[in-house]
Amino acid sequence: MTKENIRHMTLEEALQTKGETDWEALDRMEPIPDPEEGILDWSRAQVEMPRPKQPVSLRLDADVVDFFKTQGRGYQTHINAVLRSYMKAHPEEITRSS
Repeated sequence: MTKENIRHMTLEEALQTKGETDWEALDRMEPIPDPEEGILDWSRAQVEMPRPKQPVSLRLDADVVDFFKTQGRGYQTHINAVLRSYMKAHPEEITRSS
């Protein structure tokens, strides 16, 4: 589906057009792709196992830890995700430290 096929309308407009079909627009649409198309050949796939996490001792402000703990189970994983996002947002610093 292309952006030209997307029509924005209010709820009121949608209720008024309920049941109407734009057959000309449907005729212009691309056909549904073959379900067999795009099947991947996994015969040569190689599994790359992630490196194990490294335990560290880290001092964080209590309110920061409390915030992440209120997010529920897996708060350390969330902290790791935030740090990873920061790292990816600063790729020039990664190459500089290597």
